[in-house]
Formats: sequence, structure tokens, C-alpha cells
Amino acid sequence: MLNASSILKSLAAGLVALALAPAVHAQATRTWVSGVGDDANPCSRTAPCKTFAGAISKTAAGGVIDVLDPGGFGAVTITKSITIDGSGGSIAGVLVSGTNGIVISGVGINVILRNLDLEGIGTGLNGVNFLQGSSLAIEHCRIYGFQAGTARGVSVTANSPVRVEISDTDIRNNGVGIHLENTAGQLLLVTLDNVRTQNHSSHGVEVTGPGNQFVTIRRSSLDNNGGDGVRAISATSTVTVTESSASFNSGVGINAAASGARVRSSGNVLVNNSFGFGIAGGAFLESDGTNRIGGTSTAPNATFANQ
Repeated sequence: MLNASSILKSLAAGLVALALAPAVHAQATRTWVSGVGDDANPCSRTAPCKTFAGAISKTAAGGVIDVLDPGGFGAVTITKSITIDGSGGSIAGVLVSGTNGIVISGVGINVILRNLDLEGIGTGLNGVNFLQGSSLAIEHCRIYGFQAGTARGVSVTANSPVRVEISDTDIRNNGVGIHLENTAGQLLLVTLDNVRTQNHSSHGVEVTGPGNQFVTIRRSSLDNNGGDGVRAISATSTVTVTESSASFNSGVGINAAASGARVRSSGNVLVNNSFGFGIAGGAFLESDGTNRIGGTSTAPNATFANQ
């Protein structure tokens, strides 16, 4: 038979459990951050958080973090499916020094980054560092100033099948603009549409790794880089560049730089590079004859037809 003391202890335990239950289930499908918010807040529309890191812990998988007004919202590591949307602020910033801006690492996750301004002030490592996941979309973003060592504006090093889409985005003044890499036996599908990857100390876009990479670049600017505009350095890469500019690069405009690499070029402008096209032994650079090339260039060694 329970005595009074036992009954009181049971009631107390039940009250504690009830008090903790809301905290366990407190994650919302939509949260907000503000330049004048506080991470102690619940990240609601009327009580927003201060940082992306503070908001992500209170946002359910598959949810959305919205920006209410201009501000700097700090670096964040993403381990679940999430959308971070800076549309509500004229500047939705991530300002970092000596580290990564946004790290993505989670099995099977899908991440969308929209209307964000990522700045590395010359010492940042990578603007976006994708290590693991299923898909990444970067839309209407600005990524610049990541210049420490082998720094990259966007770095994708995938160990599983991944889909990457980058659109309407400026990536400038980094070490490498966009680095795309995967491990053996894995598939990397990438689309760059209306992307300006310019003024980097090395390449605008580089594609590497022992996996299979299929990269489509269209309506983009790959100009004024210290290396190549586009550099395919994987024997298992297929890169298609259409309706784009790869000009004023210190290296090659479009470079099939590894034996086995296959690069297709159509309707592009390549002027004032050290070479317009570059082709390594055993590589294939296919043209449909619609490219405009000024200055020195290696001739394409394969063709594909307009139909």
C-alpha cells in the first residue's frame, strides 16, 4: 500500500514529466530570426531569435527559418533538412573569420539556402561547405571573401549521391569559386544557372573526384579568375557549358584537364584567356561550332551536332 510520501513523490515525478514534455516537442515548422532578436526566445514571428544557430535547434526537420529584417545571423552547421530564407531582410548576412560560413552534414538531408549574403572577410575557409546530404539548392545568394588557403565559395565533397542546384547567385573574390568533388562509385549531378563565379585567385569552377560527375553550366559568367574559368580534372566528369562567358582568365577559359574528362561547349564566349580551350591528352572537348573565341586556343577535338 502506498504511503503519503510515495504518493507525493509520484505526483512530483509526473509534474516534472509534464513540464519537460513541451520542451521535447517545441520545434516549429517555421521560425524567425531578427537583427534585434534573442536566442533565448522561442523564434516565433513576434519573439524571434538572433542567430541561425539559435533558430535551427528550434526548427523541425523540413522546416523553414525566415529572416524578418536586416542583420548578421552567424555561422551555422546544418544536420537536418531545412530551408534558410533571407528574403525578409535587405541583408541576411553570415559574416565569419577563419572558419566556414554554413556547413551541411547529414545523411539524406535536403537543404535550401535562399537570399543570403555570406562574407569571409579574406580569412574565411568556405562560404558553403557541403560534406554530406542528398541535395543542396543555393538561390539568389552572394558569397565572397573566402580566401584562406584552399578556401572556396562553395565546396561540395560528397560521399553519397547528391544533387546540387545553384541559380541567380554571385560568387566572387574567393580562393576557388565552386569546388565539386565526390568519392568513388557515387553520382554528383550539378546545375549552375545564371551564376557569376568571378575574380577568384584560382578557378571559377573545378570538377574532380573518382566518382561520376555530371555538371551543366548555362547562362553564367566564369570570368577574371586567376586560374581557369572551368576546369574538369576528373577522368569521370562530364561538363556541359552553354551560353556562358569564360573570358579574361589567367588560365584557360574552358579546360578538359584530365584524361577521360569530357567537356561540351556550345554558344560560349571565350576571349582574353591564356588559352580559350584546353585539352589534356586523352580528354575530349566537344564543340557544336557556335562558340566565339578570341586569342590563342587549342582546337576542339570532338563535335556534337545541333538538331
